[in-house]
Amino acid sequence: MDASQVRALRELLATTGWPERTQDFARSLRASTRVPGGLLLFGPRDGEPWHLAAHLDDESRLCGLPEISPTLVRWEPPPGAPAHLRVGLDRLEAARRGETLLVVSEDTAPEGVLERVDDARRTGATIFALDGGDKELRGLAHESLSVPASESAISFEAAQHLVSAAAGEPRVKRGLRDRLAGLLDTITGPPAG
Repeated sequence: MDASQVRALRELLATTGWPERTQDFARSLRASTRVPGGLLLFGPRDGEPWHLAAHLDDESRLCGLPEISPTLVRWEPPPGAPAHLRVGLDRLEAARRGETLLVVSEDTAPEGVLERVDDARRTGATIFALDGGDKELRGLAHESLSVPASESAISFEAAQHLVSAAAGEPRVKRGLRDRLAGLLDTITGPPAG
């Protein structure tokens, strides 16, 4: 999905609140990720988040933001794979304060994922979850964005596109009025269209 398609998707979803939710999530993700290599991307064994990793890497390169270039953590990386594709579970064990772990799981996260996320949280990593409605995963996350399968306005894949695009956007200083409006939208929901 290119920039014009993302713009069109945002316009299509303008009255749903999804563009704002994905932008807020992406801004928080970007703010918590301060050093290159400090954004770890992880998912279930059968659903490694390749797609989001590629888009975040593109945004990092195109926008000059090395801190959002993710490290894809894999369950069983093949020994002959290039260095960036053979980062294994031991990287989660080494996660520390100042690093961010983004867990991407459309379905309920299997027990092995939750255990590893909990371990990374205990060592000080900031946990973000992009999930399909998994309450246990959200319970471990400092920040989460849930896109349940029952959501008719946006797909899980489209949400990933919006998050990756927003992560590369320039930071905009928001005035007090904008911050208060955002807070009210968070508490009460976006205004009815």
